[in-house]
Amino acid sequence: MPDLRSHAEDIHDQFADQTDLTVDEVEDRLDTLVNDYQVPIDEARRSVTSTYYDEVEVDQDSLDDANEHRELDSIQTAEEWIDITAKVVELWEPRSDAIGQVGLLGDASGRIKFTAWAKSDLDTLEEGEVYHLGNVVTDEYEGQFSVKLNRTTTIEQADEEIEVGDNTTEIEGALVDMQSGSGLIKRCPDDDCTRVLQNGRCSEHGEVEGEFDLRVKGVIDDGREVHETIFNQEMTEELAGISLDEAKERAMDALDTSVVADDISETILGKYYRIEGPTLGRYVLANEFEQLGARSDAENVLITARSL
Repeated sequence: MPDLRSHAEDIHDQFADQTDLTVDEVEDRLDTLVNDYQVPIDEARRSVTSTYYDEVEVDQDSLDDANEHRELDSIQTAEEWIDITAKVVELWEPRSDAIGQVGLLGDASGRIKFTAWAKSDLDTLEEGEVYHLGNVVTDEYEGQFSVKLNRTTTIEQADEEIEVGDNTTEIEGALVDMQSGSGLIKRCPDDDCTRVLQNGRCSEHGEVEGEFDLRVKGVIDDGREVHETIFNQEMTEELAGISLDEAKERAMDALDTSVVADDISETILGKYYRIEGPTLGRYVLANEFEQLGARSDAENVLITARSL
């Protein structure tokens, strides 16, 4: 059982200088998520902290003084309050009325997703423009980092041009393992949330009717080090030669979704691939791949990898 009080005190300390928030109030929110909705403490803490960032009246000047200006590829921790200068690379349609804008920001070091909440009533960002963004909050989900714009975020259009880096990585090696969470999965359908459900529950929104998805969380061994790689639905369908509809049919016939992961692993493990895509957190997201053929010592590769 997590010590909710100590977590509540940590969260309270982040806002103590700007608000009259009490530790008891924070603990009550954590208790609801952890004990009523069975949300893991790390997810609950991140959710509560993010909520307070957007809800409470924070002293703007004190945040401006404390912030560090960061490049996008240096964002490796959630719940940090930072300043960035970035170009709006792409905008897409929000999945919820609660989201004001959502899209992709970029600087010379790479790219990162951003979300601006509708209730924050911020100025609209224009695609292709460069902005100084103050008081944005970092977030993380499954190794992918993002930034959130909130009511205290300052937006200033910058009179400069940025050559956006694509932080693309190319790896080549044997696919030696398929991690838990691969195959036919269900995701939360709520708003802009795409979290994978565990036993029918979203860690943020509780029990929901999930939407099926297909993915592979693979481990590539290039002979020197291993790389964790994620193939989304489109890439998984091409990689394993199975469509989402076919995967659902197989699971329905067997009354067991795990058969899909088993079938995929038999198809892809031990084969050699060249993979290209951006690095987000610890994962390489496969945007393109090429099968180079099966290694003659594929079985030995698998045995060695599983013994590590």
